[in-house]
Amino acid sequence: MPRKGHSPEQILNKLRQVEVAVADGKSVGQAVRGIGVTDHTYYRWRQEYNTI
Repeated sequence: MPRKGHSPEQILNKLRQVEVAVADGKSVGQAVRGIGVTDHTYYRWRQEYNTI
């Protein structure tokens, strides 16, 4: 069964969701779990899309 891929728009939206959740006081780990990806995927996406 093939893995689900995310479009660049979906990735940027999820990165923004994590930024908002962290600004509201959640930890990065909690925010990443909230968007349904692993910590590794989040940090890889962040590096790939140059968001800080």
